Amino acid sequence: MNIPYQQLSKLALDGVLDDYVLREGTDYGDFAEGRAEHSLKTKRESVLRALADGTAELWFDPETQSTTLRMVD
Repeated sequence: MNIPYQQLSKLALDGVLDDYVLREGTDYGDFAEGRAEHSLKTKRESVLRALADGTAELWFDPETQSTTLRMVD
């Protein structure tokens, strides 16, 4: 189910962003310019921009109780 990120508290949103950008093997290149290493702050900002401009969505799976981010085609 798609969850509007604006409905999350800042603390919850930061947790979701951190969970995503810190995942082992996560390719955040779709959210950030280039392929160079980025700081945690830069990664968070890139993903938040993608959520804000609608190129990414936050999804929650009630069965597994997990969240993920998906790129919008």
